Amino acid sequence: MTATALEEVLKRDRLVVLASLVAIALIAWLYLFQLAADMAAMDTAPAPATSSNDMAEMPGMDMSGMDMPGMKMEGRQSASAAETSSSVIATFGFLAAMWMVMMVGMMLPSAASTILLFAALERKRQQLGPYGRTALFVSGYFLTWFAFSVVAAAAQAALSSAGLMSMDMTVTSAVAGGAVFILAGLYEFSSLKNRCLSHCRSPLEWIAHHQRPGSLGALRMGMSHGLFCVGCCWMLMLLLFVGGVMNLLWVAAIAGVVLVEKMLPGGPIAARLAGGVLVVFGVYLMSNAL
Repeated sequence: MTATALEEVLKRDRLVVLASLVAIALIAWLYLFQLAADMAAMDTAPAPATSSNDMAEMPGMDMSGMDMPGMKMEGRQSASAAETSSSVIATFGFLAAMWMVMMVGMMLPSAASTILLFAALERKRQQLGPYGRTALFVSGYFLTWFAFSVVAAAAQAALSSAGLMSMDMTVTSAVAGGAVFILAGLYEFSSLKNRCLSHCRSPLEWIAHHQRPGSLGALRMGMSHGLFCVGCCWMLMLLLFVGGVMNLLWVAAIAGVVLVEKMLPGGPIAARLAGGVLVVFGVYLMSNAL
């Protein structure tokens, strides 16, 4: 293949991969917008009035036979426990899925340059279509973020169960919120943050040192890169508990900070500036709460 032909193929592959990434990110953001709109509609909808007769007619509220001992009562208790368990599992599944989609929408823009570079190197190395290993690389990257999403959903469920999270998915304690801001700000100055950020900002060097052959190798490369990105950004993601897990302005602002830190020339300086702002704001929140 001539140099000119290879350049044309690389350009075409780049457009295909870029269009796919844009489509995935748009789908994620459209889902988040729809979910936010649905939640806002639920918050503004008037609660239906219920009378004692209405309660008696509601499913699961049949009171007849409640004084019957033995197997019937035990059956009711068992069914109630099963329904509660199913409800908890369904709620947790919804939270985990919400966090997963949110991570796709927030992290894909800042990971696009690494993914495009990986696809281009695959084309040059194999002289074949790069899409298979690139898809596996992307899958591995988001498998790591999906694991983070499960942990974040568990934390949100625990906070809600303890009465520390409001209906709009924000922590109810200003002191706790201020502490999260301060910790997130201090993390921006940590050596772990700097190390992970340097890897995220140097995709060519990272790929050269972590190249693995085969399909499983591409998946493992994506997971490894995802670990560095989680290490770089996980404390920033915890700010969603303070600003609102489904506050899309807050989601977009954090995604913007991540994009600046990972892709623009002054990223490390921006990280330290963001850290200073977060610490100051956290101190402000805590001083007002105490």
